[in-house]
Amino acid sequence: MEDNWKEPESVLPDKDDGKAWKLIENLAEGALKEQRRARRWGIFFKLLTFTWLFATIGIFYSAFRVDVSALENPDGHTALVDIGGVIADGNDASADIIVGGLRAAFEDPGTRGVILRINSPGGSPVQAGYIYDEIRRLRGKYPETPLYSVIMDIGASGGYYVAAAADEIYADKASLVGSIGVVSSGFGFVEAIDKLGITRRTYTAGEYKAFNDPFQPVDEEATARWQESLDSIHNQFVNAVKTGRGDRLADDEVIFSGMVWTGENAVRLGLVDGLGSAGYVAREVVGNETIVDFTARLSPLEKFARDLGVGFTGAMIKTLGLEGVTLR
Repeated sequence: MEDNWKEPESVLPDKDDGKAWKLIENLAEGALKEQRRARRWGIFFKLLTFTWLFATIGIFYSAFRVDVSALENPDGHTALVDIGGVIADGNDASADIIVGGLRAAFEDPGTRGVILRINSPGGSPVQAGYIYDEIRRLRGKYPETPLYSVIMDIGASGGYYVAAAADEIYADKASLVGSIGVVSSGFGFVEAIDKLGITRRTYTAGEYKAFNDPFQPVDEEATARWQESLDSIHNQFVNAVKTGRGDRLADDEVIFSGMVWTGENAVRLGLVDGLGSAGYVAREVVGNETIVDFTARLSPLEKFARDLGVGFTGAMIKTLGLEGVTLR
């Protein structure tokens, strides 16, 4: 049998073809350089990513950490808890967040006094009531640890509701203080839709379910019942202030009219005990100017989840017409 096998022809150029071999060498060298360049860029971007990651972690750590050196101070410290913004569920000034900070402050063995620094125009009467009640409970559990409220720009309505639970209240002479009242507001478009020839169709189960519908005439009986609820919440507010302030309040019913006062006038009315900042209170009243911040703060992921849930809930409340009352 004849052997038809032939040795395959080489794809490489002949050794005598110098130009072809030079071209191959240049191509190989270029490919090698490209690989090295790609490897260097890969290492660079990896280092950049890790640097960004560690920097981010460092920022979050420095934002949320407690000053350990201050906690180890043998003379103790003044604990600080901030209430900033509207007091409402889902906000940074929600009862859960504020109460968590207060508990940590009172439970710390180095705490010589607690400052509740307030900068709030008010908010939910329920949330403010939760914080007020917890302050009273903690003061009973830790009677040797005083709590002082310090009002910054504003401590009105629900903000003052919370402040009233403290042993003493301090403010700046220009702070806005008070606004002891309750409000529930809305709009009426009955005449407007009549002129436009629009008919409102609302179907309810429950006689007063849609009593606050802005497109329907005012129901006098339902309005009277709603006013009773507002008066009840206002009385709760007034009683909380009277319990907290006692005989320090001036004998003047205008205090509970919903009017707001400057810190200077609030001292005269007994709503505030003195003028001063958080630093002043720590140094001159508590007697320990080392301040440690115990304000509880959410992580960025927790804030994102909270905002997402609050946005959905708020949209549903508006859709269903279930807006509540506000202390302000």
